[in-house]
Amino acid sequence: MIRVLVAEDQSAVRAGLVLILGSAPDIEVVGEAADGAEAVARARELRPDLVLMDVQMPRVDGVTATRQVVAEQLADVLVLTTFDLDEYVFGALRAGAAGFLLKNTEAADLLDAVRTVARGEGLIAPAVTRRLIAEFAARTPNAPAPAALDTLTRREREVLGCLGQGLSNAEIAVRLDMAEATVKTHVSRLLAKLNLRSRVQAAVLAQELST
Repeated sequence: MIRVLVAEDQSAVRAGLVLILGSAPDIEVVGEAADGAEAVARARELRPDLVLMDVQMPRVDGVTATRQVVAEQLADVLVLTTFDLDEYVFGALRAGAAGFLLKNTEAADLLDAVRTVARGEGLIAPAVTRRLIAEFAARTPNAPAPAALDTLTRREREVLGCLGQGLSNAEIAVRLDMAEATVKTHVSRLLAKLNLRSRVQAAVLAQELST
């Protein structure tokens, strides 16, 4: 069962999200929050598997809340956005969000996104993947030092390249002819070596290195 905390300041939208998530037999909404401060507090209390986080909220915004949740390793964060390519979105990516989803996403896609992030895989809404990575790379000159990149094994470099193409663990396993569990191990190790918080950040780095 995937335990989800829903953080959204608009009560009607939050109720809709809870209704959709609650319709899935493998997903349980364990709590709700109306702003970022409450989201962090509830995450500390409930320790959900995932926080579905709105970006623009009162008191404490979703970016700040995401940074705290990720830093304290309370849960993975799937960010909800209208996606205007504003600083909120880039801030959430830097803060370590595991995925980005548009607010107008269909119900079935929302459920799939929650399952994807809960499996430990990153996710960016397909409609904005290239724009996000390209824009973020252009604004982020601070790539890991060459020495850190040199610590990657050949396989880890191959996995990093696949992440840059937006492949899932299962797809990487097929591409590189290895077990999915081995892929997960490589992803964890390369994130640690490069001091990255999420595979989404790794995808951005891979895009930068390929240009």
